Amino acid sequence: MNFRIGDLVTRISHKHDILFKIVSIEGNTVFLKGVDLRLVADSDIDDLVKVDEHVTEDALIIEKNVRDLNIDRSQYFYLPGKILHIDGDNDYLERCMKFYEDMRVKANGISLSEIDMGSKITSLLKEFEPDIVVITGHDAYYSKKNDISDLNNYQNTSNFIDAVKMARKYEKSHDKLIIIAGACQSNYEELIRAGANFASSPKRINIHALDPAIIASSIALSDRNKSIDLIHLIDRTKYGKDGIGGIITNGTMYVGYPRWH
Repeated sequence: MNFRIGDLVTRISHKHDILFKIVSIEGNTVFLKGVDLRLVADSDIDDLVKVDEHVTEDALIIEKNVRDLNIDRSQYFYLPGKILHIDGDNDYLERCMKFYEDMRVKANGISLSEIDMGSKITSLLKEFEPDIVVITGHDAYYSKKNDISDLNNYQNTSNFIDAVKMARKYEKSHDKLIIIAGACQSNYEELIRAGANFASSPKRINIHALDPAIIASSIALSDRNKSIDLIHLIDRTKYGKDGIGGIITNGTMYVGYPRWH
């Protein structure tokens, strides 16, 4: 079978568990990225099966999150928190920006290679002055190396940690700057230790492309004088506490009265 860049495929050896898009081909080795999951992988070309079409879950996720909003717009006005979303994958970034738009949250999106995030995040924070920063992209844990604590066994966790540390150096308070960091299979514990409020992945599993945006928008739309319901928030993501965890955090939204028309 002939494969081309952009084709949608699954892997026979993994029982077709994840849908990927081909990003490059070198000989018999094909490099892949998840369509709905923030995962990168490679495969022998003979292990792949082409998938003709796919409908993403984005519309259903957006509908559910909009429906779950508990906001009284008849009397009060709202000033949601501002989000800076830094993403190592432009396709995922565009989907997250669409999600923010549908949630009616102000967000600035930056597409940036994971390796450059640590060196550039301070200037981005100064430029956009967000209440919430998302640091995400691609990651992977190489389980065959059998050491979950060794950062060398992760594709991009170290890059995410560098960015989190620089962001936390810029703003030390976990309440004044809320940091959401990580991607598929990232080292959750080290990202939290570095200063993130929320991080992936406690069980080293994959996360959905929109999971960081779900956390960010929920906090942006929560009253800054109240603590979020941590368990309820995490349960709104694709895989719940196995995919993302964090600390109890206040919202970032101002609530005002009376509403103007």
